[in-house]
Amino acid sequence: MSLRPLPGRRSVLRGSLAASAALTLPVAAGAAPALALSGRPRAGWGVQAGDVTTDSGLVWVRSDRPARMIVETAATPSFRDARRRLGPLLGADSDFTGTTRLHGLPAGEQIHYRVLLADPDDPRRTGEPVTGTFRTASATRRDGVRFVWSGDLAGQGWGINPDLGGYRIYRAMAALDPDFFLCSGDNIYADGPLAGSAPLPGGRTWRNVTTEEKAKVAETLAEFRGNFRYNLLDDNLRRFNAQVPSIVQWDDHEVTNNWYPGEILGDARYTEKDVDVLAARARRAFSEYFPISTLRRPSGRVHRVQRHGPLLDVFVLDMRTYRDSNSPDAQTADAQGILGREQLEWLKRELARSRAVWKVIAADMPLGLVVPDTTDGEPNFEAVAQGDPGAPLGRELQIAELLRFVKHRRITGTVWLTADVHHTSAQHYDPSRAAFKDFAPFWEFVSGPLNAGAFPASALDGTFGPDRVFVKAPATANVSPADGYQFFGEVDIDGDNGELTVRLREQDGTVLFTKALQPGRVGQ
Repeated sequence: MSLRPLPGRRSVLRGSLAASAALTLPVAAGAAPALALSGRPRAGWGVQAGDVTTDSGLVWVRSDRPARMIVETAATPSFRDARRRLGPLLGADSDFTGTTRLHGLPAGEQIHYRVLLADPDDPRRTGEPVTGTFRTASATRRDGVRFVWSGDLAGQGWGINPDLGGYRIYRAMAALDPDFFLCSGDNIYADGPLAGSAPLPGGRTWRNVTTEEKAKVAETLAEFRGNFRYNLLDDNLRRFNAQVPSIVQWDDHEVTNNWYPGEILGDARYTEKDVDVLAARARRAFSEYFPISTLRRPSGRVHRVQRHGPLLDVFVLDMRTYRDSNSPDAQTADAQGILGREQLEWLKRELARSRAVWKVIAADMPLGLVVPDTTDGEPNFEAVAQGDPGAPLGRELQIAELLRFVKHRRITGTVWLTADVHHTSAQHYDPSRAAFKDFAPFWEFVSGPLNAGAFPASALDGTFGPDRVFVKAPATANVSPADGYQFFGEVDIDGDNGELTVRLREQDGTVLFTKALQPGRVGQ
């Protein structure tokens, strides 16, 4: 499938943020120069759009002071015949962040939006508008779908390095003009403080932009909020956010390494040892800094289905909130597993009712790759696999139940995407190679990190018969982004024949591996 011509959405964005987060954007057409006067609300952290459907989307902004959020939308960047929507009041209770839902949008069209922040006491006093754009999902197959995915940002001590141009990978992802970005978790490293510099091999030095909140592990709500703000200091990320809507999930580092509900930390860096307390604070900050539809419902959940027209449904999993404790994972019965019973039943129902050609299962952890957890010095396991290639044990029992369900209900077009392990690979799972055989073949693709330490390839567990047909990973642990091994993946669904093509790419966009999958099959 050939690349679509760019619709000019990047032309609506100008200017940049310096490390101090001072924003320089043009005044929108028709706006008075007086908008630049001091004392008016400023949106110095850019804008984001998220959870976009055929007729709706969410728009996010953060103000520097109390303000009323106003969103204007139009079919062109000139904002002729713009439609205005009043959003929420932004105050200290939400760290001055807010989200406005846009309804009644045309399907398959480029939506241009601008956010104005008004003085709550004088609506005529508005700050300089900030612009963004996104494409709504098409209601027909012919337009196709393209998206990118990855995860793991500012991890292992590697933050925004001004010498390298910051988070460069976002430039390459934006150049593909994707319909959306799927972030597979570890959007921040709340447990990973950043020093001003770090040594690199060969006598080189890595430099980090630093902030007060990144000087220690996050424990307070203010510190978690500061971790999310840190990434928005990067000019590449802010530009990307204004051009490409997101589907965001979370994993462990939004809270702390390898966490699970009920855990009591032994880490001496923490004064707050109760992980449930930390997770509640992290979840609140997470909900404030991303436009996620389900987090604004009473249930406040991360797992959800994002329907992107007739070609694609994205099943966003939460493999963190409902899991059982990390352990040797060798139990022969495990009702809770990694998803929890309620989420598993939800996933079965939604997969069975989906009529999309492709059902992408967005998992924040891999299935057949062994991810150890040595946090407490015990031989525990963090993901699904535990290295025993025999019949399913522990969390594998829940995944076996799901895979069996997909086969027996003849659910077609399932593809698993994940990040987490800080390398890129492609695994094909087949019952002919597996100890557990009651499932249909499927593919799992891994990509990442975005900007974090890279690590050697994980060992495979043979329970579900994975064959790793491609992998790129360093030979040593925690290779910095200065030495490469930063990855993202691309999924391109052809609107004419429904073929889904996965490309695993390096941070500059170079294609490392390509796999084309045919529609309408239970397993392949």
